[in-house]
Parts: sequence; structure tokens; C-alpha cells
Amino acid sequence: MANMNVISYKKIREFILRHSDADAGLNAWYTTAKKAKWQNLAEVQQRYLHADLVGRYTVFNINKNKYRLIARIVYRSQTIFILDIFTHEEYDDWKT
Repeated sequence: MANMNVISYKKIREFILRHSDADAGLNAWYTTAKKAKWQNLAEVQQRYLHADLVGRYTVFNINKNKYRLIARIVYRSQTIFILDIFTHEEYDDWKT
């Protein structure tokens, strides 16, 4: 089984330009996600306890919940699409 294909690192790079303190957390998430072979949310939550399914998106807490990475995970094709990354406040506005 292949490792996850994460699309796209560009979102992470752009977010770090605005929020440099997110660098370590986002890059750690990216490294972990690229090596993963997750088959379902339960497997994601073994590594990211607070990853939640919101509609069809998986929401990851980054930097102790300061930031939220929104992704669509297609387990069958082992692909993660990064949709957006928000501050906690931006996320609250997005989900309402």
C-alpha cells in the first residue's frame, strides 16, 4: 500500500509566511501525513487524537489548537487534499 499523497504543500508554505510560529507544527504534520497509510478516521486519530470529521472534511489541530488544518482525505486513493489552514478564530467564522 502506498503512502499518502498530500496536495498541496503550497497551502502550508503560504500560511507559514503569515504565521511563522506555525512552521514546526505544520511541517511535522506534513511529514507524518506523507508517511501515513491511513485507511479511516480511527487510524488518523491514533496519531492525531483531536482530529475530527466535520462534514466530509477532517480537521487537524496544529500548535495545540492555535491553528486548524482542513483536509479532505480520500482513503481509497491515499490522497490528502489540504483545503485551507486557519487560525482558531478564522476557523470559528468558517464553520458557522
